[in-house]
Amino acid sequence: MKTPEPEIAKLKEWIDSARAIVFFGGAGVSTESGIPDFRSESGLYKARQEYGYSPEQIISHSFFLRDPETFYRYYKENLIYPNARPNAAHLGIAALEREAGKDVCVVTQNIDGLHQAAGSSRVYELHGSVHRNYCLDCGARYDLAYILNSPGPVPRCARCGGMVRPDVVLYEEGLDGGVVNGAVNAITDAGLLIVGGTSLVVYPAAGFLNYYRGKHLVLINLTETGADSRAGLVIRKPIGEVFSALELSRPKQ
Repeated sequence: MKTPEPEIAKLKEWIDSARAIVFFGGAGVSTESGIPDFRSESGLYKARQEYGYSPEQIISHSFFLRDPETFYRYYKENLIYPNARPNAAHLGIAALEREAGKDVCVVTQNIDGLHQAAGSSRVYELHGSVHRNYCLDCGARYDLAYILNSPGPVPRCARCGGMVRPDVVLYEEGLDGGVVNGAVNAITDAGLLIVGGTSLVVYPAAGFLNYYRGKHLVLINLTETGADSRAGLVIRKPIGEVFSALELSRPKQ
């Protein structure tokens, strides 16, 4: 069996010794599934300006209400990836719970639902999910297929005809208080916090690290973050590659 690299061996050691583990992830977790991030050279914020407005403007609360047709055109073309599948990172994080028998919580800034698709059972989605949608008038709930198959440019409620919006956090909107409290409590109680695929520049989510009181903080990211100096272990590799290198198995009883 190949001897793991020192940083992978250390991460494996910390995982083995931890009871409660929190994985805090950003857009970089899903790039290996073909979903672009936001701020890299190939990210969504560098996309062609073919909509007449910046992405920040389009995916704001006020713009959605003012011009839902342009909002949905951008949203469907840039933020929904129905064919994306969990990559090695999502599967590896789920394996911590399923195969390694750990108490694992995922806190994600992503809206793609890939952690649940991989099998993670406790996921706090800070920015919502494309898989949940609701009518602004009557509150009726709809799945992603309803949005994708909507005959018009703006999905309408089958019950009352009201406008349907995605259950995602837009600019100018606050995070859900219940989700925030759950995520903060999980981070506070964790013995091991693994942060991956995020540059830690988006607040308030990036500030969640301040609640961590555990023993080991791990940062897995291709570029430097503002929290690197606080981490006991920093790994500059694709996150899927890191989790593929971990050999996770349930401990013997």
